[in-house]
Formats: sequence, C-alpha cells, structure tokens
Amino acid sequence: MNRSMLSMIVLVLRRLTFLLLLTSVSVASASDDLRRIASSIDANVVFMRHALAPGTGDPEDFTIEDCATQRNLSPQGRSQARQIGRLLKASFSFDDIYSSEWCRCVETTRLLDLGKWQTLIGLNSFYEGHVDRKVTLNLLDRFLNSLNEDELTLLVTHQVVISAVTRKYAESGGLVFYNSKTKQSVGASLRF
Repeated sequence: MNRSMLSMIVLVLRRLTFLLLLTSVSVASASDDLRRIASSIDANVVFMRHALAPGTGDPEDFTIEDCATQRNLSPQGRSQARQIGRLLKASFSFDDIYSSEWCRCVETTRLLDLGKWQTLIGLNSFYEGHVDRKVTLNLLDRFLNSLNEDELTLLVTHQVVISAVTRKYAESGGLVFYNSKTKQSVGASLRF
C-alpha cells in the first residue's frame, strides 16, 4: 500500500468520528474540514438529515400535502438550518439540490438558501410505512446511479433513508458525504 493511499485511509478513519463544533471553530476552518472530508472519498453527493424537528415519526393523521399533520422544524431547527446553509454556502457550490417531500425537509432546504431545488420522491421517509421502503430505495438507487461523478448534489432527507444507503447515522442537521460510484461514505455532525 503506497503512502498517499495510507494517508487517505487515515484521514477517512479520523473523519468517521468527526464532530464539528462551530462554537469553537471558524467558518473558514470548518469549510476547509468539510471540503477535506468530501475530497477524501471524491464525494459527489452530500446527504443531509433535515434540521431539528423534535420527536420521532409523524402523527397518525399524517398527510404529505398538509404540514399541520407532520412533525415540523422547531425554532431551534430553523436556526440550525440557516447556520448550516451559511456553512455549506462557504464550503461548496452544489450543481443540484433535492429534498424529500416531507415538510421538515422542504423547510430545511428552503432555509439553507443555497439556490434552486426540487423534491425527489426517492428521498421520502419509509419509517412508518407512509411510503414503500423497497420502491423508495429503488428510485433513489436509480437516481444515485445516474449522477455525474464530476458534479456535487445535495440531498435533504431522513435518517432512515441516509442510513439505508450509507450505513451511517446522521443526527438532525448532520451530513454524510457519499460517492455514488464507489459507495464510500463519511459522516460529519454539525453542532450549533
């Protein structure tokens, strides 16, 4: 194994437990860290779990078209989304941005303020069976396989979707960098 490959492996392993505390790290330094993590696996996808929406799942009367029937972002979650947006804007230029149709993901994406975006049903949550897990993951897999490895895509979604694809846990507002060709992934937790 050559030295550069070993260095890359060490960097990736260090980043697997990476915890980014923006209270003590400047945005410029945090941006550098995020770019290093992304480049360590040549990531062309950044999965982001929606910002803080207290609780789990959705109410029994869940309707995708009605945000009042869903678990939504808290005021802290809205602030978190704006702060993450500033960090991502300083770190990357996304070629495409997609969101789950769930209101907490749509609101997170809007508050990130990173540019034009659209919803993608392959990012919807199958946690409580509101959508079919197999169908959703097949749609997402086809989408991921169609991505250009030279472009960077942001996907705002749910923990169950992120972990199903990457085998990584992302807390609210957390990021997982992913290479859609090699299937490598590295997580980054953001604390505000």
